[in-house]
Parts: sequence; C-alpha cells; structure tokens
Amino acid sequence: MPHDVAAPRAGETAATPDVPYYLPTGTERALFETAHKNRLPLLLKGPTGCGKTRFVAHMAARLGLPLHTVSCHDDLTAADLTGRYLLKGGETVWVDGPLTRAVREGGICYLDEVVEARKDVTVVLHPLTDDRRLLPLERTGELLEAPDNFMLVVSYNPGYQNVLKSLKPSTRQRFLALDMGYPAPEQETQVVVSETGIETDRAQMLVMVANRIRGLQGVDLEEAVSTRLLVYCATLLQAGRPLNEAVQAAIIEPLSDEADVKQGLFETIDALLG
Repeated sequence: MPHDVAAPRAGETAATPDVPYYLPTGTERALFETAHKNRLPLLLKGPTGCGKTRFVAHMAARLGLPLHTVSCHDDLTAADLTGRYLLKGGETVWVDGPLTRAVREGGICYLDEVVEARKDVTVVLHPLTDDRRLLPLERTGELLEAPDNFMLVVSYNPGYQNVLKSLKPSTRQRFLALDMGYPAPEQETQVVVSETGIETDRAQMLVMVANRIRGLQGVDLEEAVSTRLLVYCATLLQAGRPLNEAVQAAIIEPLSDEADVKQGLFETIDALLG
C-alpha cells in the first residue's frame, strides 16, 4: 500500500518497516504495555475486521517481541499448539508448536478467534494464565516456565458466540479484557486514508456508507461492514476501479449471499451516494 501519505497526527504511529500502522482509539496501547510488564494475559473482544490482529502485530513490534500467531479453527487441537513427535530422516523427533516456541524463547503468542478451537486448547492455556505461568508437556515430560517477556493474547468475536462456541466464565476471568469496536468516523477515515492514500473526502464517503449499514435494522447480516472492507474498497478505488464495482466487490458481496439482502444494501448505498 502507498507510503507517501500525510504525516501522522497526535497519538498516531506511522507505519514503518518495523512497526505496522495502527491508530489508537483510546488507552489500549498503555493497557497492553502494562499487561506485558506485569506478566498478565490479555483477551481482545471485537467484531471481525476491527483491527485486533493489526493491534497485536503493532504492539509486538513496539515492544520488540517475536510474535507467534495462530488462527484458530474447529480442527485445532492442543497438540497443534504444544507440539508433537514427527518422523524426520528415519528418526522420531519432537517438534515444538507455536505456543511452546513462544514459552521457550519469549515473545507474544496470539490465538486469533480462540473460541473456534477445540475445548482441549483452553485447558492447555489455563496454567499459563495464572501466577504459575507454566506449560506442561506431557509427551516429553517437560514443565516449562514462561520467561518474563512471554505474553499470551487471545481474541474472539462476541457476535459469533453461541452455546457451542463461547469462552467459559472460568476461562474469561483468567484474562484482562479489552473491548475493541470500530473506530469513530473521524478515526476510521484517518485509518482508510493512511492505509491506502485515498483522498479524505472519498474515505469519509466510505465511512458514512459503513456506518449507515451498521445502523440498519431488520437486515439479515451476520457481520457489519468492517474497517478492513473499507480499506479493500478504497484500494480498489485507488487502483482506478469504478465506484459501483468497488462497492459491490468489497462491501456488498462479502456481507451476504442472499439476493434480496444484497439488493437492499445496494439500494441503501445508492441512495447515500446518489
């Protein structure tokens, strides 16, 4: 994405090769740094595409820590995190998983959408989220103690929670928690401009569209328009694609497969943009 954008405003950190761009919306950076300093685990809650993963990458770079990211899914097991024995060159060798590497070497282990993982994953995390900060490896007989610079961060989208996919209260209460929503319109506009180099007035237009859709009542949408989708749309516009095509590809189609819902979104957006 373009780097020749305006200089950062107060409180903003410009993107550099070492520190990914992130615009703070409150005191989240200070809370993250305090949690790391005091060896506390952190839970990020927020809708898809609101910047949770970017925030973690930004903070890892600010703190100069290695980042081990795991995208959780239905088939993710505890062994995927801790490690397993594999055949290599005719020999059986133990290979650390990302969580074990982070505990051995230090750094941040980030589990994205942790509620998507199988239940045995949270059991593995529990000893790391209290004052013990231990990782038992039953297969090798090791008991690893996390170094001071290790930090466990997990995230999930509360909007997707149901009876089968939710964090138990006993797990949630092992973490500090930070609620991350979509930025205020001015801040979201600034993010879109900084990420893509698009003109401010066009970014404002996209943010207006997003907020109108987010406020729609009675529309069957599992998710609202994310900041990520606005960046995608602005990127298409910057590449010279027509507005209707960019909106269709980056906003309407990702939100729904239902023809009537898509038609309603198109009419809403068309009325806004004239």
